[in-house]
Amino acid sequence: MANVESLTSPRSNLPNTYTNVAAREIDFVSRFGLSWQALQEIIGISNPIAKQSGTTLKSYTASVTLADGDVDPGCVIPYSKVAVTGIAHDDISVEKYAKAATLEDISAYGAEIAVQKADDALLNELQNKIITDFFTFVEDDTYAETAEAASFQAAVAKAIGLVRHKFASMRKPVTNIVVFVNDLDAYDYLGSANITVQTAFGIDYVEKFMGATLILSPDITSGKVVATASENVVLYYVNPEDSDFARAGLVYRTDGATNLIGVHVQGNYNTAVGEMYAIMGVKLWAEYADGIAVVTIDENPS
Repeated sequence: MANVESLTSPRSNLPNTYTNVAAREIDFVSRFGLSWQALQEIIGISNPIAKQSGTTLKSYTASVTLADGDVDPGCVIPYSKVAVTGIAHDDISVEKYAKAATLEDISAYGAEIAVQKADDALLNELQNKIITDFFTFVEDDTYAETAEAASFQAAVAKAIGLVRHKFASMRKPVTNIVVFVNDLDAYDYLGSANITVQTAFGIDYVEKFMGATLILSPDITSGKVVATASENVVLYYVNPEDSDFARAGLVYRTDGATNLIGVHVQGNYNTAVGEMYAIMGVKLWAEYADGIAVVTIDENPS
């Protein structure tokens, strides 16, 4: 049997042998990891955090009201008011997925179609779920800075300004602003502009748009522009290599220093299907909920 590390063609046809089963696992988790690295670079996420058992996710709001600093000699110095409020959120759930390729489908279409194409589809769906959940989170304006603007460009500028103002008031440095917009809104504007749109992790984006990174997605509501600082975006994840899982006999293939997904492939002779199981617990989060700006495009803003 070939050594797993010596495999050079994981995308070949996949008969039910240990070698090729391992190759499918390696191929799946490595492609997921490479896609994640691309997204991490686009948004600018620098410190993924492995969630520890028993902890809960929190965002914060923060504000400082300075007291009068002109204090007479010998008098009590008044405290400035510092308000940091924790906002508890739902815990990360470890989500479990499974798919199967039947012996009949493999016989009819070949492994490249029945197995590999289905692997690709599952990979895309799992990636999209992470992003869709994050967009839903950042678009919630419960704690966000909100405003209106008369045009797409004005809304982007307003959102960037609100985020920079917020973090400047907290005396926190910002290296980059990430702006999330509806793809059709963006293309309506970009149609007359000489701007290059790039794609990674299945996401279209524009670098250095008004000094920010512009991310285009149909998951953002048309007519809204959402922005935050790269430093405000945090990745929490449950490591599929958790020793407690292994102690229960659940061992998953992972890849890289940040193990976002675990995969196991096996053949089930009882049903004559090739099974793939995947688990992941991943949340993209904002550390400061009020460090998000949501601007509504309105031709007649109030």
